[in-house]
Amino acid sequence: MSAEDTHDAASARADEPTRAAGPAQRAEPAEPIESAQPTEPAEPTEPTDATEPAEPTEPTDATEPAQPTEPPEPTEPTHATEPAEASASGAPPAGAPASPSLPLRVLRAIRPRAVRRVWRGWKGAHPVAARRVSHGGTLLAFLLVAVALLLPNKEAQFQVAAFTRLPVEGLLLAAVLLVLPRRPRVAVAVLGGLALGGLTVLNLTDIEFNQYLGRSFNVVLDWELLDDAQSYLADTLGGTTALLAAAGVVLLVLAVLAVMALALVRVGDFLGRDKARSTRGLLLASVVWMTCSALGVQVSGVPVASEHTVAMVKYHEEALRSTIRDEREFARTAEADPFRDTPGSELVPDLRGKDMIFTFIESYGRTAIEDPITAPGVNKTLDASTRALAEAGFHARSGWLTSATYGGGSWLGHSTFMSGLWVDNQNRYRTVTSGDHLTLTEAFRKTGAWDTVGVMPGVQKGWPEAKWYGLDKVYNAFGMGYEGPKFSWSTMPDQYALEAFQRLEHGRKRDKPLTSFLILTSSHQPWAPVPEMVGWDQLGDGSVFKGIEAAGTRPADILTSSTRSREGYGKSIEYSVTALTQWLERYGKDDTVLVVLGDHQPNARVSGDHASRDVPCAILAKDPEVLDKIDDWGWTEGLRPDHDAPVWKMSAFRDRFLTAYGSTPHPSKG
Repeated sequence: MSAEDTHDAASARADEPTRAAGPAQRAEPAEPIESAQPTEPAEPTEPTDATEPAEPTEPTDATEPAQPTEPPEPTEPTHATEPAEASASGAPPAGAPASPSLPLRVLRAIRPRAVRRVWRGWKGAHPVAARRVSHGGTLLAFLLVAVALLLPNKEAQFQVAAFTRLPVEGLLLAAVLLVLPRRPRVAVAVLGGLALGGLTVLNLTDIEFNQYLGRSFNVVLDWELLDDAQSYLADTLGGTTALLAAAGVVLLVLAVLAVMALALVRVGDFLGRDKARSTRGLLLASVVWMTCSALGVQVSGVPVASEHTVAMVKYHEEALRSTIRDEREFARTAEADPFRDTPGSELVPDLRGKDMIFTFIESYGRTAIEDPITAPGVNKTLDASTRALAEAGFHARSGWLTSATYGGGSWLGHSTFMSGLWVDNQNRYRTVTSGDHLTLTEAFRKTGAWDTVGVMPGVQKGWPEAKWYGLDKVYNAFGMGYEGPKFSWSTMPDQYALEAFQRLEHGRKRDKPLTSFLILTSSHQPWAPVPEMVGWDQLGDGSVFKGIEAAGTRPADILTSSTRSREGYGKSIEYSVTALTQWLERYGKDDTVLVVLGDHQPNARVSGDHASRDVPCAILAKDPEVLDKIDDWGWTEGLRPDHDAPVWKMSAFRDRFLTAYGSTPHPSKG
């Protein structure tokens, strides 16, 4: 029986004189005892089975009980005891009970009175079972608080040892609850439970972000990514599923907050029931914590004396401070550009007359080439494509670039590569795309010797970044005449996007050569269903893919399996590489130069928890002088870079590329 239950019994006994007096003898309600007795009454002890009090009946207007000494839940006054109107100043009349504090109102909102009545009725009929349920609820409350205090923010850290630690935050919280009277204790417990629930939600969010993006959730910058996540679910699993998932997440957050508040209130009630015994237990636990801390006691390499919650709060606080500092520092960095003030006549003179194509393959990372499940098929495709292109007169050099993003956020990789700035978060992306830092495509447009075009099958809404990229024209998902099915998130197969590019731009007669910016999307997660190659002359409006999409693997069939996800990922990379290299064989010219790379590694479900952020990058051309210009880069011949080929940060490519092909820097400090 809890302290609240014992209090109810005391209230029932206090009711008896009032019932005996009857309505005719009823007097005005007395001042609350706590007004005359400022000190807190002693905590009542739990009665035994033999002294289990009867449940009090619900009082009527005529039998309103006197105000108990410390009511756990003051009831609304009835007509017979309606207090006088408040004064003009808004203060309650003399003798009126004080309004409950906000934390107490929150507690009442999540513990409805009707539920308490049902519980009391069942408890009166089944006292032994009720006691067991009460003890079980108290134990569960302690476990929930402990789990919240010890919860890791990375899936790889989930192990039994992580939950066998003794959290110092729990000891401090118990000490605070012990010294407080009941009402303040409940208020502090509610507020503390809400804070602990918020930290739990943040840790759970970190787990998902680390799984998919290789980093923790940024409480300042990442809110808009939640909308992208819902859109991804809608494209992958359907709009209804995405809506239900969003509603489920909201309900889960509210449930976590409510449950943690209730759990901490129950823990506080238990500690306050017998303060002497609780104090002894707390002192013993504190001695154990200090001993384990001093001796460095560990279980499976995890310290028993934990300060995990404090460390997590400090981590997120530092992340917040770092975000604010980074915003100012990056703005200054973006202003300095060694090539922004270079005249167009001095930009890429060694590539004049070439058709330049910059192409990103979605999620094409080092994992595709080195993972034991994906590597056999992908490497076979790369080697076969290298030989086929050589027969067509194209040769390649390849190396590694370290992407600014991981698992997702492709636009961060695109902008890093094209601008030469390290764009690893949304704030940096907004800063750089709203400025005038020179991109590779803008450098070609600035010369006046090239037209520029973007092919963006993944863009399904307005894209103002086109101006910053220096693109004269952009074809989005709705501008290429595709009438076939979507393949999960990907709006169209890469083969169709490349054929549309050929039909709409690359194959047209022009006064100037063309610089193109292509984003291929068929290798976007969830890697099911994966398109298949069809005859280039059979593509039409894309309807030919309806049967292929319908017969393909469903996303739900592979999302929960790492092995099947890796297999699907490997097949998608094979498809994208095949589509691109076949297009180059079919439509490439003597003056065509192709730069192809991945935007980032696939998520941890495919690449693992400790994968690098490296992606392959290759330059292909028929003109041997184009590749001669980068001989000093040390890149590998062919489309597949050696394991020990040079690795650069992706942000280093722009300046190396511009310099290799004759551009003259004109340093600018903004």
